[in-house]
Amino acid sequence: MTIRDTPWPAGTPCWADVMVPDPKRAADFYGPLLGWTLVDQGAEFGNYLIAHVQGRAAAAIGPKPPGMEEMPSVWTTYLATENADSTAEKITAAGGQLLMPPGDVGPAGRLAMAFDPTGAAFGIWQAGQTTGVQIANVPGTLVWNECMTRDFEAAKAFYASVFGYEYDDMSGEGFSYATAKVNDHIIGGVGGLPAEVPAEIPAHWTTYFGVTDTDGAVAKVGELGGSVLSPARDSPYGRLAQVADDQGVPFSLISVPAES
Repeated sequence: MTIRDTPWPAGTPCWADVMVPDPKRAADFYGPLLGWTLVDQGAEFGNYLIAHVQGRAAAAIGPKPPGMEEMPSVWTTYLATENADSTAEKITAAGGQLLMPPGDVGPAGRLAMAFDPTGAAFGIWQAGQTTGVQIANVPGTLVWNECMTRDFEAAKAFYASVFGYEYDDMSGEGFSYATAKVNDHIIGGVGGLPAEVPAEIPAHWTTYFGVTDTDGAVAKVGELGGSVLSPARDSPYGRLAQVADDQGVPFSLISVPAES
């Protein structure tokens, strides 16, 4: 279990949310699947729903902003920053593109949205009253975030330039993958999209949520109206599967030990 009530180190995945056409429907899907209690932040914040696990913020669900209804719904990974404006400048200098310039979210913090040079979208978050996830690495919470791209070397160079990532390369025959480190701590990964992945699937950040029983969770996804994109399989880090919710948003599940 990871508990944190202070800002996350710069470059660390610190938050994840999904913007969907029907937030209540999403709450009815993720609540039973991941054991979330959803707390509405009120009309002032667009009725943004913060998911709680053990009484601590773990992720969020929100409505699609006006003018973005036609964009596909995705889980967005936010990377921590101490200064959103400075990081935004680094993003553009390193070949990235700002989708949304830095702006305040009331007293909660300051955010921006961007694309890396390979096309993967991500957010940056400068903590205010909201520091990011308060609990991780237990069932129902964030366990892993990774950028999957068609230009492995360019993605690595970008995140190293903007966030100071260092890498441990794990690549082998037929695949490219590296774990990313901040201050010598592994915080996520960067991988190459396999050649068989359809061309219409863009570079993206993938969000993994922990579950105690991956096969049982995959079955629950189906019961709740979701779909299986990649069946459950074993890995050195836990049994994992890629699924989509009942509004078509992809995400991954990975087994973690149950809390004793």
